[in-house]
Amino acid sequence: MIGAKAIYVGLRKQIFDALDPDAIAGIDKEQLSRQLADAVDLLVQRENLSVPRTVRAEFVSNLVNELIGLGPLQSLMEDDSITDIMINGPDSVYIERNGIVEPAPVDFIDERQLLEIAKRIASRVGRRVDESTPTCDARLEDGSRVNIVIPPIAIDGTAISIRKFKKQSVDFKKLCEFGAMSVEMAQVLMVAARCRLNILISGGTGSGKTTMLNALSQYIGDKERIVTIEDAAELRLLQPHVVRLETRTAGIENTGVVSQRDLVINSLRMRPDRIIVGECRGSEAFEMLQAMNTGHDGSMSTLHANTPRDALSRVESMVMMATSNLPLEAIRRTIVSAVDLIIQVNRLHDGSRKVMSITEVMGLEGNNVVLEEIFRFEPSYQQSEHGVLEGDFVTSGLMKRSVLFEKARFFGLEERLIEAFRGIEQDERG
Repeated sequence: MIGAKAIYVGLRKQIFDALDPDAIAGIDKEQLSRQLADAVDLLVQRENLSVPRTVRAEFVSNLVNELIGLGPLQSLMEDDSITDIMINGPDSVYIERNGIVEPAPVDFIDERQLLEIAKRIASRVGRRVDESTPTCDARLEDGSRVNIVIPPIAIDGTAISIRKFKKQSVDFKKLCEFGAMSVEMAQVLMVAARCRLNILISGGTGSGKTTMLNALSQYIGDKERIVTIEDAAELRLLQPHVVRLETRTAGIENTGVVSQRDLVINSLRMRPDRIIVGECRGSEAFEMLQAMNTGHDGSMSTLHANTPRDALSRVESMVMMATSNLPLEAIRRTIVSAVDLIIQVNRLHDGSRKVMSITEVMGLEGNNVVLEEIFRFEPSYQQSEHGVLEGDFVTSGLMKRSVLFEKARFFGLEERLIEAFRGIEQDERG
């Protein structure tokens, strides 16, 4: 007995061979569905195939998705519970749902189909992917981020990674409900954002850095002018006075590149109150630090690092990419005077995301940067019956000489800050 997939492949070939691409462009989705349903019924009857009505409807849906959508990817894109889609070739598709990576219930007919869909994704956002440009990094119409790598660079077939754009922004209240942080930590971070501290968010891929940045941005004042700089626009600021800038890759003639460093330099001429760089990865870190040190307090950015101290080392390396003239001591002094707070977020092995540390940059002692950890997550290394890693958020308290305390006093939020730690002390005594 012929399997459903083999039947679909045969019907698909016949229908695609008979289709006029120009005719498809002129009809809507419902009309196309009806015409394809008629075609499937006709072919099934003509070839005397045993195909139930439900399977025929699935065939039609797959054909519509492939002609005007993203083929097998379409159902995954429409599933709001899926956060990431990872394709490692036509027969290897994975998704992330609730922090857990699992095989997806879809696959592609062959590499040719997958490659065609990859090219369609790129063309929809004004990019191209072919042998001369085998990689593509772009933002889809719905805000999702996509990265494409095709053969011969991708050895086992076209690879596509999609970070889906969340339709609803996650605030501190939801992060507390998810167990990503404590209520007291959220209160301290709210004060830090309002008091215009310069904040770095450090973490690995998929750890929740952009989510944290979005949550922090909700406490920026409505009267402040904010300039955001990103490779692919993901930030969703609620303030009315926002200028969004996005980098541009090289065109067909390998010209027209606009880097993050170019945009940071240009943003300084736009009279910003705050500059938010979606992710620091290179020489733009030097300009970012300069901005933080020249009156643009309250600026924020993210970077890839495993600990707060590693984050500072990465910033040092990125500054060296921009200038080789500054000695290491001068670079460290620039970093220490610019960065006030480092928030470390990690994705744990149980799939959960947690704020592992909130650390204040206190200053320099000799050549060493002094860090003061305000909060940290201490895992108990035990899992609940649902497989969730348990632990506690603990604090060593806030030092009176801290920048956070001084700025909270300046902005009239000193009592709000003290209240957060007072609540912790009461819990410990209880």
